[in-house]
This record gives sequence, C-alpha cells and structure tokens, in this order.
Amino acid sequence: MKNLRLKAARAAMDLSQQALADRVGVSRQTINGIEKGDYNPSIKLCISICKVLGKTLDELFWEDEEN
Repeated sequence: MKNLRLKAARAAMDLSQQALADRVGVSRQTINGIEKGDYNPSIKLCISICKVLGKTLDELFWEDEEN
C-alpha cells in the first residue's frame, strides 16, 4: 500500500526524497520504495523518519482498518 501520508509530510517540509534519505541515513531509493509501498521499513527507520518530519508513528505508518 502506498504511503501517501509520508509523501505529504515530506512535501510539507519541502524535503526531496534525497534530503530525507540523507537525514535518516538511507538511500533515496529506500524512501521511494517506502512511499510506493514496495519496501517495509524497520521500526528503527520509521522512528527516524518520524523524528525528522515531526510526526508520530501513528500519523505516518499506522494503517486504518477502513483503508
């Protein structure tokens, strides 16, 4: 499932995939894979992304049962 919340949060902070990747210590392709739903990140990476974007795990990674 695509992670549009991550993409929107990243865009709201005016960060490119590369800029976010640099801040959390992964490749741009990893961020792209997470946003496309092709890559399931570790909890450690999820937490790092949340810290950079100022969001909670629930806000970015929790899937609603309805969706």
